[in-house]
Amino acid sequence: QVQLVESGGGLVQAGGSLRLSCAPSDSRFSPYYMDWSRQTPGKQRDLVARITGNGGTTYADSVRGRFTISRDGAKNTVYLQMSSLKPEATGVYYCHALGLGARNYWGQGTQLTVSS
Repeated sequence: QVQLVESGGGLVQAGGSLRLSCAPSDSRFSPYYMDWSRQTPGKQRDLVARITGNGGTTYADSVRGRFTISRDGAKNTVYLQMSSLKPEATGVYYCHALGLGARNYWGQGTQLTVSS
């Protein structure tokens, strides 16, 4: 079974930048789309950004213009470049992919903390 391995979380000051990475354990994995969601305690997991197999992107209104999702086609690794970070961006970020047969794959989550 393909696993999604996330990295790049950490502690950053407000206004700073950080990049998250999500790498499938099998580089041949070719999902319909991959995305990043954020979850904070007591709240639902909300979509932050999505990239489709043909490169189309979608962003939450709260991050549009500051976050960029991209994909390394050769490795099928997906990145989330986050800039001008705000404290409300704090949370656990999960990488997700929708594969064949509408199968969902989730990463283990990576913590981002933005200090004010």
